[in-house]
Amino acid sequence: MKGVFVVGAGPAGMFAARQIALAGYETYIFNRDIRPGGLAQYGIYPLKTKMKSGLRKQFDQTLALPNVHYFGHVQIGAAYDLSLADLEAFRPAAIVFASGAQGAKSLGLPGENAHGVYASKDFVYNYNQLESHVPRDFSAHKRIAVIGVGNVAIDVARWLLLDKPAKYTESVVIVARRGPLEVKFDKKEIEHVEPHISRDELAAELERVKDRCAKANQDVSPEKVIATHFPHMNDPAFATIPPRLSFRFLSSPKAFVANDEGRVTEMIVAENELVLKSDGSTSARTTDATSAIDVDTVLFAIGDTHDPQIGLPMGPDGYATRPDANPTDVASTSPIAPSFEVWDPAGGDVRPGQFVVGWARKASTGLAGLARHDGELGASKAIEFLKDAPDPNTFIESEIRARLTANGLRIVDKQDLAQLARAEEREGPLTTPNSFHFIEEEAIFKAIDAERNRAAHAESTPEVAAD
Repeated sequence: MKGVFVVGAGPAGMFAARQIALAGYETYIFNRDIRPGGLAQYGIYPLKTKMKSGLRKQFDQTLALPNVHYFGHVQIGAAYDLSLADLEAFRPAAIVFASGAQGAKSLGLPGENAHGVYASKDFVYNYNQLESHVPRDFSAHKRIAVIGVGNVAIDVARWLLLDKPAKYTESVVIVARRGPLEVKFDKKEIEHVEPHISRDELAAELERVKDRCAKANQDVSPEKVIATHFPHMNDPAFATIPPRLSFRFLSSPKAFVANDEGRVTEMIVAENELVLKSDGSTSARTTDATSAIDVDTVLFAIGDTHDPQIGLPMGPDGYATRPDANPTDVASTSPIAPSFEVWDPAGGDVRPGQFVVGWARKASTGLAGLARHDGELGASKAIEFLKDAPDPNTFIESEIRARLTANGLRIVDKQDLAQLARAEEREGPLTTPNSFHFIEEEAIFKAIDAERNRAAHAESTPEVAAD
């Protein structure tokens, strides 16, 4: 029997698994987390309920397929629960890695290990209640700096300004390496926090960097920047509300200063020049001029990295994939087709039957819709490979389960997920939509065990079942 393993249960992995299963193959999902969803569950803003609910329904449809098997709470990697060699010992016909980019790029700066300096992705996992991140201290105090100007930075600012349970944020400053015309957030995202921005303070910041931006032929007058990125400020009824959100452009963090308790108190930033490159793009050049920003929390959203512990060969941008044999001709406008096949640089060849999809293929690229598309494209490549691949007689679910439990792993299967869902329903409505009653790992396992015992008792006691 040809069985296919999918590592990771985010949107790329779940939609890849669905396509492979519908092609008729036994499909086994191995997920680091207890619940499926990945960034679609733990990375999307908590109040985007329609998006989250829609994705959950589609994931449930995938898990409902009889030839889809689920092993949650099993992390693949040399330092984790199951090494790649252990996984290969189950004789899969192919493996699709949809494990995402679990690491965050390090700042590499003095003092970055101070308490209160966090990767934004870890902070997002915490407020989205990912079981591995809930017990950790991600305390955000009053004066908060967010490094980065993408949608993640704006989501974090939104949480701090509007929805954080302990609402004592005084100010949030978004620190951008380049200029005001190069922010990456969407207008739809900035709408949530725009009322917290002072037009006068924004105009003063634009004036501060005006001359440096002009050297790169950029007009950052308030009229242009506000019309481009903050259109609601032109509404006559616009009024600034607390807490305050501000921007610090052309600035790069250089070091962090901590107090005697180890909590960050200052962020030293370098002033940047904006350099116009020959292709019309810009880059930031750090100068020797520095200043200090008074902070007690710093969140950085500067990109994600792949986990080398999984055991895949690494390339310059993450996991190595097959170099395109037919690069785009310089005169052609056709893009190079993405490569999903894992490449072994040492051997100079593909690793047969191994594919990467989603952020495992290209980190920090797109949201759930793009991840789904990438997962399905990668799945089609795996299915094409499987047609001519020999049958390795892949282990069946019960054999894999026996091996995993023999190693002392507490796995979560589809039946466990159903019991967990029943336990959640039994607790009643949630105050926050798309949240959970059972969050930390121990509580989740207790809920599953209690529901299993309840079902067993009801089965052995008909009158209880009737009640």
